[in-house]
This record gives sequence, C-alpha cells and structure tokens, in this order.
Amino acid sequence: VKIGSSLLVDPKGAVRRPWLETVVADIAARRKAGQQIIIVSSGAIALGARRLGLPKGGRASLEDAQAAAATGQIALSQCWANLLATEGLTAAQILVTLEDLEDRRRYLNAAATLERLLGLGVVPVINENDSVATAEIRFGDNDRLAARIAQAASAQAVVLLSDVDGLYTAPPHLDPAAELIPVIPRVTAEIEAMAGGAASEFSRGGMFTKIEAAKIATTGGTHMVIADGRVKNPIAKIADGKPCSWF
Repeated sequence: VKIGSSLLVDPKGAVRRPWLETVVADIAARRKAGQQIIIVSSGAIALGARRLGLPKGGRASLEDAQAAAATGQIALSQCWANLLATEGLTAAQILVTLEDLEDRRRYLNAAATLERLLGLGVVPVINENDSVATAEIRFGDNDRLAARIAQAASAQAVVLLSDVDGLYTAPPHLDPAAELIPVIPRVTAEIEAMAGGAASEFSRGGMFTKIEAAKIATTGGTHMVIADGRVKNPIAKIADGKPCSWF
C-alpha cells in the first residue's frame, strides 16, 4: 500500500492523524483476514521541512530536501510505529535507494529482509532514502518504488492511494465529460497519453508516475490499483467496490 505526501501531510506540514488512524484500522483488518501488508510511505521531507522551517516544502534545493528527509524520517517512522502499535502490530523501517533495487545482490538482500519481516508478522514501512539519494540515484517518486518493492516481495497487488479515484479518459477537473476507466488490461500508448504531471508541492508523482508504476507492476505479474485515498478507510472502500482503476 503506497501513501503519498499529499494524503499523509496537510498543507501546513502536519500529519493528518485522524485519517491515518482509519488507514491503520484498514491494515489491521486486512491482517486479520490473512493478508500480509507492506506500506510505502512518503511524507518525510514534508514533515522535516515544517520542523526546520524550510521553504517550498523542503524542495528548494537538494540540500534542503536531504536535510528535511533526515529530520522528518524520524517523525514519520515514530508516527507509523505508534499507530500500528495501537492495533497490536509491530512496524519495521526500511530505507532504500534506486541502487538497492538495481544491484542484484542488494535486491536479493532486500527481498530476503522483507520475507523475514513478513514471516515474523511485522508490517514493513518503506521509503526512499532521500537523505543520501541524489538526482542520479533516486526513484524520484514512491509510485515506482512501490511497484519495485512489490516485485521484491512477490506481492499479489499494489494499492496506490491517490488524490484522484483512478485513471480518467481526460483530466476530470478540466473535462466534465471525462470518464473513469475501471479496468486497464494493458498499458498502451493511448493509456500513457492520458497521464499528467505532479499534483502539489508536497508530491513528486502525478498520474504519469502511476502509469509507469503500473508498467513495472504488471510486467512483474502484480496487479495494481489506483484508488481515492482522500476518504476515511480507503482500503476498505476498495474492498467494498468503490470506483477505482485496476491494472
């Protein structure tokens, strides 16, 4: 389950705790149903920028982003650990860079760590290691990171919680006639053409990176869904049949 900064952190740079509590309740329910969950969580830079008083959400420069990430990652991991503990779940933190999943030996090591943690009943919380990653060695967004982690964990599905409820035939805020596409059997050039850019100063993604993530996930034999994360209990809403886009 991937959660972006714009969902987890409010415009002032504070954790949206009441909403996050409903996500954790969903995760606990999925665990009780026998499913294993890995969380890919953004938010470290946004949280750190608030604490350090940095402009532009901590993204004015690479140095600002790295300092914000180093500061915010502590707050982010504490938040997840505390909330998961209220449901009797143990959290583990893993920070990765692009190189960790490109190098075969390091990829296998990450896969083995994930397998052991899941076997122990732990909920891994993963983020890109922004405090050391540079422009040349970064994913740049957690959509693609989630897809690569899904491959390493042999996951059955990737859930991308977003600020839209799926892929539309056109940007819905610009075209009232735009229609949600519920099932995308294959990522074609036409599907790629429907993707847009980043959504907010806290976000590095947008629909483009989600389509890229879908290509990675489906090529590796993993389903992927883009769903609205702005609602309470967003994972339960998917299970209940709320409109979304499945790849």
